[in-house]
Amino acid sequence: MFSYRHAFHAGNHADVLKHAMLVHMLDHFGNKDAPYWVIDTHAGAGLYALDGDWANKRAEYADGIARIWPRRDLPALLARYVEAVAQLNPDGALRRYPGSPWLALQALRERDRLRLFELHPTETQVLQGNLEKLERKRLRQVTLYAADGFDGVQALLPPPTRRGMTVIDPSYEDKRDYRRALEAVREGLKRFATGTFVVWYPLVQRREAQELPRQLARLPVQDWLDASLTVRKPAADGLGLHGSGMFVVNPPWTLMAALRQALPWLARELAQDERAGWRLDGRQK
Repeated sequence: MFSYRHAFHAGNHADVLKHAMLVHMLDHFGNKDAPYWVIDTHAGAGLYALDGDWANKRAEYADGIARIWPRRDLPALLARYVEAVAQLNPDGALRRYPGSPWLALQALRERDRLRLFELHPTETQVLQGNLEKLERKRLRQVTLYAADGFDGVQALLPPPTRRGMTVIDPSYEDKRDYRRALEAVREGLKRFATGTFVVWYPLVQRREAQELPRQLARLPVQDWLDASLTVRKPAADGLGLHGSGMFVVNPPWTLMAALRQALPWLARELAQDERAGWRLDGRQK
């Protein structure tokens, strides 16, 4: 149950897609004066050392953020993402990588709030240690729950601000996570129909992974977006991540156009073989 550690995968191709989209959505929320909440159901450790033993054991960031880090010809969505990562690397060397909680923290204004769930005991401890290094004023904006985010998220919906984003990003090591992610969005919409719900999912050779975005698309919502990035052909043994996707319910109206520009570029630049590609689908009222 507790074998997954995101530090092994920090900054990989899936993080590039996920976090570039997240930064764009956070910017969109910040464009209006009204405060908002971000709820992260699977927060992880928050910050990752790319020059540390965990990240370098697989060095997946070398085929992810490291490929685009030095580029100056980035599409706007990716340029903004790299700018957000650069806030943690002011000397220009890519050593630290922000997870979703830290990208949200960077975006928060004074009245915005961040609610984090993390069940893995070691990840929770590391995340708490990272948060304790924040200024007291910033720390008051954050609440960390050492709990199952699938179980806890519904109690926070709707947020008092009636503006907010719920990020659902489990490891999917347990195949029940696919069903629980779907149910979390379905139940969340009953409480907060206008909320933005973001579901990351892996592209792996498993039926549940293929079905999840189709099931999400059948939910009774008018606005949704489904973006996926494939970097290589599936492995012959059926193992490993050959791509990933992000399904967004009630996405910012600007996101579709930004992705149309960024996804072809990403598929070309992060390609590991000739099977790399991208897909973008959605419905908007």
